[in-house]
Amino acid sequence: MKNDFSDLKTVYINCTLKKSPIQSHTRILMDVSANIMKSEGVAVEFIRFADYDIPVGVQPDMTKDGYDKDDWPELYKKIEAANILIIGTPIWLGERSSVASKLIERLYAMSGHQNDKGQYVYYGKVGGCLVTGNEDGVKHCAMGILYALQHLGYSIPPQADAGWIGDVGPGPSYGDTEWDGKKINPPVGYDSDFTNRNTTFMTYNLMHLAKMLKAQSGYPAYGNSRKDWDDGTRWEFENPEYR
Repeated sequence: MKNDFSDLKTVYINCTLKKSPIQSHTRILMDVSANIMKSEGVAVEFIRFADYDIPVGVQPDMTKDGYDKDDWPELYKKIEAANILIIGTPIWLGERSSVASKLIERLYAMSGHQNDKGQYVYYGKVGGCLVTGNEDGVKHCAMGILYALQHLGYSIPPQADAGWIGDVGPGPSYGDTEWDGKKINPPVGYDSDFTNRNTTFMTYNLMHLAKMLKAQSGYPAYGNSRKDWDDGTRWEFENPEYR
């Protein structure tokens, strides 16, 4: 049964090391997912993290820790307003990019904030990731990113990651139409059924879970409200020390 996803918002954050307007192969794969979302009526916004002046750190606003400028507080407003967050990253030395690590650290800086139920602020939001590169590392990078997102409070549906990798050694990247002076048609990776299938499944699973969570206003606050815990509520918990 076809669902109506038109009330959802998604933010794609591209963690390429390249500033605009240099081509990002990771963005090309992210567009495959975004085009599905757009076709389903989802509001989509892209952020290229490297285009902004965002210091490293784990504070909500690093200007209070000595930096002259920090674009993070403004960018965070877009993330907070979105139902879905998708992190895109290239693979470097088998790992997610340094930009992706910085993003996760800045997300972590906000994770102590609370929603109107007293839950951590990312409760009720959905996360996924897309990974591109040469040689191996897609699953390894996805493992770390998805763990971090769920630890911060994001909900992770089944098959919440997808990616593409090329052969071992130097070679064309996803979306390339030329390599070593030779034309490539179709562009690299476009005919990968594995990538196309997983990207599609990831995109729909993210939308399905976000839709379900929004319909029930996120998670019930029973048993997981930081505000209630700090006020002394313990639900059915008993401290083993006093048993």
